[in-house]
Amino acid sequence: MQDLHSFFSTRHYIETIDQSAFEPLQWGAQVSYPANGHFDCADADIVLLGCGEIRGEQQDTTHYSSSPDAIRAQFYQLYNWHSGIRIYDAGNILQGATADDTRAALRIVLQELHAAGKTVIILGGSHDLTLLQYEVFKRAEQIINAAVVDMLVDLDESEVATARSFLMDMLTGSPNFIGHYSHIGFQSYYVNPVVLETLDKIRFDFFRLGKVKEHIEDMEPVLRNSHLFSFDMNAVKYSDAPMNKTGSPNGFSGEEACVLTRFAGMSDALSSFGIYGLDERADKDNMTATLAAQMLWYFIDGFFLRKSEASLSDRNEFVEYHVQFTGNDIMFLKSKRSNRWWMQLPDGMMEPCSYNDYLLASENEIPERWLRIQERS
Repeated sequence: MQDLHSFFSTRHYIETIDQSAFEPLQWGAQVSYPANGHFDCADADIVLLGCGEIRGEQQDTTHYSSSPDAIRAQFYQLYNWHSGIRIYDAGNILQGATADDTRAALRIVLQELHAAGKTVIILGGSHDLTLLQYEVFKRAEQIINAAVVDMLVDLDESEVATARSFLMDMLTGSPNFIGHYSHIGFQSYYVNPVVLETLDKIRFDFFRLGKVKEHIEDMEPVLRNSHLFSFDMNAVKYSDAPMNKTGSPNGFSGEEACVLTRFAGMSDALSSFGIYGLDERADKDNMTATLAAQMLWYFIDGFFLRKSEASLSDRNEFVEYHVQFTGNDIMFLKSKRSNRWWMQLPDGMMEPCSYNDYLLASENEIPERWLRIQERS
């Protein structure tokens, strides 16, 4: 890995606070970070980095968001329950003269960390930085599944990628390496139905807020199959994320946001996770930064579980169920360790599913997830 310290601010946030104030099991006493300009994350399981670039959302600003440090201030106070997880806090990407300069620096850092096999958490910054997460896989020519939590569908047309248009580049650019896309928590009254109809024709999945809240456990298989995960804090209702001036009185609760990030942490496939859209200047009593920090905590909790999950080939670690529907004998597997479910497709492949999928199949109903996978194949 090339030396990356030149892409980061010279002074790390942790050097500005009194580390002796932390107890030994708090994250502030446990994270490692670049010392004396030396960037070395070789032993890390997760690399944390900040990028306060918001010109993709506020084109006329020169402000560089300090939201990543606001999240750190809350996260460092939380306790580490998993001593085997090692986190390297790389610091904040330097602000470039233009937004594109900052994005270029972020892309280089993410490429190096991806090549090193690291799971990376990006603290944004505006939501268009998701495009840099995708660029890493694209340049590696790796076909991926991507999942985004957002109350909006950012498909506006514009000459340059912005926080409201980046999905256009991500989903329609050529060559394209999006194998499948899942959008979680959109609010119908903010989304043009024609847009959803168009994307449904190419079998991308869009999950309405109400449907997700009703059966949030059904999002676990979606995230288990994802390589990239992006969370816009506007998906959280205003009362739980009070910096959300452009948010909504409806949305996910803070608890539900943490459930979703825990699901993402559990995914063996997922290596890129970004939290975006937090404006520290409007954050009343740091409540939104506190929620984002707790979302990180739950991601790490899920990450610990991924390390303890058994391989599907070790059938002694799974309970096997056989169900007859559509004239086929379908096998379902349930993990004894995590209680997660898989279902077998006609080609013999095992796909993540939920307990609800199993119940539907047991009643001789075809689970929607089964149909969607078959349509895509």
